[in-house]
Amino acid sequence: MSLKPDKLFNMFEELAEKLNINIVQGKGSFNGGTCTFNNENYIVVNKSKPIEQRLKVLAIVFKKKKLSDTYLVPALRSFIDEVTI
Repeated sequence: MSLKPDKLFNMFEELAEKLNINIVQGKGSFNGGTCTFNNENYIVVNKSKPIEQRLKVLAIVFKKKKLSDTYLVPALRSFIDEVTI
């Protein structure tokens, strides 16, 4: 069962909140990624890009994190596992 992109995005937002990461949506000529500013972690996504591309940026960022001890909805975990870096 595949989830609708906006539902998946909401799940990423909940996961980020659980891990103390801020998701920032901005516009510009960038793809997105992670950064740390004033000891706070951020994931920046370009909201002028298609939602599929924003989801891929989020999946790549979370794939690089240690999530084995974090509960993820199975659909979200498989989405993250399936993304290619």
